[in-house]
This record gives sequence, C-alpha cells and structure tokens, in this order.
Amino acid sequence: MTVLSPPRPAVIDRALRDAKAWCAGHTIDDRPALVHAVRVAVTVGNHVPASPPEVIAAALLHDAPDLAPATLDVYQVLTAAYGPEVPRIIAALQTEHRSLDEPDPPICVDDPPVLLASTADKIVALTSLLRRARASGDMTGFFTQRLMLCGLLPHFRAFQQAAHPRVPAGMSAHLAAVLTRLEQVTAGIPAARLR
Repeated sequence: MTVLSPPRPAVIDRALRDAKAWCAGHTIDDRPALVHAVRVAVTVGNHVPASPPEVIAAALLHDAPDLAPATLDVYQVLTAAYGPEVPRIIAALQTEHRSLDEPDPPICVDDPPVLLASTADKIVALTSLLRRARASGDMTGFFTQRLMLCGLLPHFRAFQQAAHPRVPAGMSAHLAAVLTRLEQVTAGIPAARLR
C-alpha cells in the first residue's frame, strides 16, 4: 500500500486525475511523466506516511507548470481546485528548479512541505539518472555527456546535508546513498570540466 492506494483523500484523488491529464504525452527521464510524478508522491509517503494530503497532491502536480497547456493559467487553475497550499508548494519547487541554472543555486530548507517534496523529487530524479546510466552500458560516457548535471552534485550534497536535520532520517539516508553512488561513478570525470 502507498499513499496513492484507495481509499485516498479527495484532494489526492483529484491531483492524480489532473496529473494523468497534464502528464499525458510528456516524458521525464525517458519515461512517461506520470511515472515520475507518482514516484515522487509515493517517495514522500514512504518516508512520511502521515504526510498532509496537500503535500502528496503537490508532489503529483509539481511539474504541472511545465506540462499543462501554455494557454492555461496553471496557478489560477491549481488555486481554484486545491486552495492556496498546493500551488504554493509547486511554485516553490519551480523556483528551485529554475535556480539550478544559476552559478550558485540557493539552498532553501526552511519550508517543511516544500522540503519534503523537493527531497523526494531529487531522490526519484537522481535514482532514475543512475538507472539510465547503468542501462547505457557506459556510465562514465553517460555522465561525460551531462557535465552540467555532474557539476550540480556538490549542490545536491549541500542540500542533503542542510536538509538532514529537517527531514526523516530514512529520507535523508536515501538521498545520501544516491548521491554517494553518483559521486563514485562520476569521480573519473575531470572536475575542471564539470561546471
């Protein structure tokens, strides 16, 4: 059983329906976008079984601003359907995603609902990255083609360390383990080329 197993709160049921609609036809990490959304929500629930339903809904919909039709005012639709908390969490995650393009992305760990969703998103995305690298048959080559991402590993490690006292120990350990494996497989890539 997961946080998405029925019976589930109405807000999660609605979010799952909306995620299915908005994710349709999109991919994330070479898989249907809905797979990523569901994994993030389930990861939150696995580590925090009593998560507020709004956090699970936001996890399901965290990529909605990138996936919903451009003609849609996604935050207006989200606010009307879910109230203020779900779109607030999603907006914070979108800000965090955009900041990764900056030279020194900020690390924000002072908003518990956002922190849970953000940590779960990193666990899922980085685990998927490792899976894709293994499937390529050439892990070093795979990561050599993703130098910007490799350059973000110190940022993700700093995030994990800052989040450690604020998220469940198992969640922090999960992210730490994924990062350790990524650091190991990218160790041979010259640091000067990373960012």
